[in-house]
Amino acid sequence: MLHHVKLIHATKSRKLLGKKIVLAIPGSIAAVECVKLARELIRHGAEVHAVMSESARKIIHPYAMEFATGNPVVTEITGFIEHVELAGEHENRADLILVCPATANTISKIACGIDDTPVTTVVTTAFAHTPIMIAPAMHSSMYKHPIVKENMEKLRKLGVEFIGPRFEEGKAKVAGVDEIVYHVIKKLHEKDLKGRRILVTAGATREYIDPIRFITNRSSGKMGVAMAEEAELRGAEVTLIKTRGSVPSFVENQIEVETVEEMLSAMENELMGKKYDVVILAAAVSDFRPKTTAKEKIKSGKAITLELVPTPKIIRRVKEIQPGVLLVGFKAEYGVSEEELITRAREQMEKAGSDAVIANTAEAFGSEENEVFWVTKEAAEKLPRMGKRELAEKLWNRIGNMLG
Repeated sequence: MLHHVKLIHATKSRKLLGKKIVLAIPGSIAAVECVKLARELIRHGAEVHAVMSESARKIIHPYAMEFATGNPVVTEITGFIEHVELAGEHENRADLILVCPATANTISKIACGIDDTPVTTVVTTAFAHTPIMIAPAMHSSMYKHPIVKENMEKLRKLGVEFIGPRFEEGKAKVAGVDEIVYHVIKKLHEKDLKGRRILVTAGATREYIDPIRFITNRSSGKMGVAMAEEAELRGAEVTLIKTRGSVPSFVENQIEVETVEEMLSAMENELMGKKYDVVILAAAVSDFRPKTTAKEKIKSGKAITLELVPTPKIIRRVKEIQPGVLLVGFKAEYGVSEEELITRAREQMEKAGSDAVIANTAEAFGSEENEVFWVTKEAAEKLPRMGKRELAEKLWNRIGNMLG
């Protein structure tokens, strides 16, 4: 690995450490995104090898991919049988073939077993024994072509996974770099939560004063989203109940809500409809709501008095519906000592019957980092300040241990 690549290797996470990924690049204009994509995969610990078709080389120079990956770029199949070196049946083969950005032409060739470019040859070589993911990019009329759709369906049935696309400006554009990386990690991550069903809440609720004004708080939803995504990456079946306006998430199954009542209703429906192993309540739920909500916008310019009434306590409903579920609550306080924070976390456990509480100060709201106490009946452990993604990993290790 070249020096400039070592500098960024595994700087974001170690989730792809030891994984060898072939980035197979066909001739789409979106190939210009591949430098960024390769670098991002490396930041999560991957070793990346680029393979380019002749058409791709007209859009992005192989030197760019050589710089991005720190590895020689395959632009033709020679006597070194590059396709077998990278994707043949041997112990040093790639862990994943990522075809990105995949044109209609390349997708259809792969579906028909035609290998007339380095990209299609590598895919054909890998097909029987290595995971293949395809991120399509083309004009939307091509994407809707019945034969292209049929070929994609054929590949899906053969175990190929598709990422995206996103539809904009009449095009089926290649998925964003972050989304592709998420799906790659999801594919290759250790599945220690496989077979588990997990419910997570995230974000700040809104309680309306009138049709456009509401009471809320500073929570961004980042911690809850990190918890939900981490569980999904580890193979769990995740449902994320997320508030409108909180940060976006790549979790497959999401329910969007606004008010405490809506969140409670969504959670009750889930818990009554299917059995969950773990419930994690990371949303910052409003404790109060206006007693009445004005039907029309309240005119400005004069003082008004708001009467607030308490909202229902969502956490107390969980064990009433599913007594056997592992319940993890979040407790945020402001301006209290560590001892007081732990005391209040234990009070929450007592009232709600929760199995663990993640206690922190409200200063973490909206920020990229968090410093928390992991509180159980037996102990209270302070975790050092770290990014919310890394913290989600640490917390899931602990929850996993509780699950056994």
